[in-house]
Amino acid sequence: MKPLTLTNNAQSDSDKRNQEKLVAAGELPRHIAIIMDGNGRWAQTKGNIRIHGHKAGVDSVRDITESCAQLGVEHLTLYAFSTENWNRPSAEVNGLMKLLVASLRDEAENLHENNIRFSTIGQIERLPVNCQKKIQEVTDLTKDNDRLQLCLALSYSGRWDITEAVKKLAVEVRNGNINPEDIDDSLISSHLSTADIPDPDLIIRTSGEFRISNFLLWQLAYSELYITKTYWPDFKRDELYEAIKSFQKRDRRYGEVKKGYTKAISSTVINQIIS
Repeated sequence: MKPLTLTNNAQSDSDKRNQEKLVAAGELPRHIAIIMDGNGRWAQTKGNIRIHGHKAGVDSVRDITESCAQLGVEHLTLYAFSTENWNRPSAEVNGLMKLLVASLRDEAENLHENNIRFSTIGQIERLPVNCQKKIQEVTDLTKDNDRLQLCLALSYSGRWDITEAVKKLAVEVRNGNINPEDIDDSLISSHLSTADIPDPDLIIRTSGEFRISNFLLWQLAYSELYITKTYWPDFKRDELYEAIKSFQKRDRRYGEVKKGYTKAISSTVINQIIS
């Protein structure tokens, strides 16, 4: 885990202490992935149209990215636009694309100055050309940064990701590069769009919905889930800290027995219980 690095001069002493307590309390998630949900409903509660919520959500992206970098989290993946989101009204989709370009333009230098690497996953070719160009610009600008990798999932779906991996593997089998029996979990993972990113340790979903929404379906097999009723525009670093505290209390067993459980049971006793 990277050491705690605090570089934001505007950061309060109280926030520094909170971060120091988190670091001292236990292991931090190496990779946090967030389903940023509730922008539209947040706007509607305030009597505004949905795009106001998306714009307000940019402030949360900035705050969460900054706090993750300060804490030493290595990877932050944000579900920004799903393949299903293309079915939304065209005016909202167009507004989201314009907001994406404006946000990248405004934040590019800040990301670079703070040693944050920007990347994307998803069907980027489906985005408007100006979005693709701006994404490539920021990706190229920050490609050598290594403090935090900020990955936006854009025009992304977990099923698409797995389907594309299967297609790639099928071509390799057809070309004689691999045999079907060579295919295992690690080989599939290496053909996903997240091949260079570790699986998420912690998945956060805002707005209180209890579903995955086609996000990182393969990668989150053993991720810890944290659901909050808070809408994304109101989700700031203090709530992120609560999610991390919850994560630190989890016993991640990966299908094994609880840590510290060493009581041996003989096969004879097991057979007696079963019979």
